[in-house]
Amino acid sequence: SFPIFITKMSDPASKPSGNGAAATNGNPGPVKSQLYNPNRQVYRPQSHYHRRGQRSHRNLCCCCCFWTILTLLAVALLAAIVGAALYVLYRPHRPEFSVTNLRIAKMNLTTSADSPSHLTTLFNLTLIAKNPNNHLVFFYDPFSVTVLSNSVPVGNGSVTAFTSDKNNQTSLRAVLSGSQDLDTDSLTSLRSGLKMKRGFPVEIQMDTKVKMKMDWLKSKKVGIRVTCDGIRGTVPSGKSPAVASVVDSECKVDLRIKIWKFSF
Repeated sequence: SFPIFITKMSDPASKPSGNGAAATNGNPGPVKSQLYNPNRQVYRPQSHYHRRGQRSHRNLCCCCCFWTILTLLAVALLAAIVGAALYVLYRPHRPEFSVTNLRIAKMNLTTSADSPSHLTTLFNLTLIAKNPNNHLVFFYDPFSVTVLSNSVPVGNGSVTAFTSDKNNQTSLRAVLSGSQDLDTDSLTSLRSGLKMKRGFPVEIQMDTKVKMKMDWLKSKKVGIRVTCDGIRGTVPSGKSPAVASVVDSECKVDLRIKIWKFSF
């Protein structure tokens, strides 16, 4: 029989490592590999400072809008209180106008087949401007005056500037004249008025600007229009002027507020 030699194999795990220390006997197990995705978005934390900046800017805008609206409301309320107090204390009234006399010295209408119809007029106007206020003074600019009949302008003139004092009446006089050619529509409208038995209708329109003073308060100039209607005129015969009927005349005063190119 052959002799059997048994050689004891040394455990490789018990071999000393390269640095002289003995390796551990435990098995560390398989290592999990991490997969890399190049399309995956890299997580970047948002800045809290940016959020805080947007929030503070929004709050600032809200505060500005709030205080602006509050200021406007306070100013409007204060103006309303002052206006109501002034109205209660002074009771302001609009100025009053009335036509006392209108004389028609000339009203010539000539028509011809070869030339356009021509109108020549001459009026003498007397009116009264009244200030019914106890604490208010009116300062009037010159008036531009227009005479109309059936919406057709038949004469123009002006009234000089004047001051209407407290509880005062001012007599105003103006000479109005016209010389113009009439188109077909104006001629038809004017002729229909001249045929009326009660006399042809006359309307007087006056435009000016006025400034008001109330004790220590002064206003800016405001445009006004005075319109007087209800006047009936007749064509003069001969050299004597015809006196128009002003018994039913009535004048009204309207504010003329101009915004850009429009007047209201």
